Amino acid sequence: MTTRLSGTALRATILIGESDVWHHKPLYTEIVHRAHKEGLAGASVFRGIEGFGASSLIHTSRLLSLSEDLPVAVVIVDTEEKVRAFLPHLDELIGGGLVTLDRCEVVTYAGRSGGGGS
Repeated sequence: MTTRLSGTALRATILIGESDVWHHKPLYTEIVHRAHKEGLAGASVFRGIEGFGASSLIHTSRLLSLSEDLPVAVVIVDTEEKVRAFLPHLDELIGGGLVTLDRCEVVTYAGRSGGGGS
């Protein structure tokens, strides 16, 4: 199924820790797989190199002892209706973290041609 997306959209950014898990799997993996199953236009995971959250504990790749729980951002973009319909999944999955919503404009959204990936 090919999803088409253009114009005004909604971006959900989910900020969690790399060590957060859901049923023994990384939490970010579960979020991406659920977004895919729900037919959302796209989801990407970005690993941070340094950050802190509600605990005020700084996690950084520069300190060996804290490098196992670096910040992770999962970014999902789709229509406002689809992103808002996905929010109950996040309520179920996320015990700690931050979820933000931003309106954005999709300029280009196109799949790769030829079936090959890079």
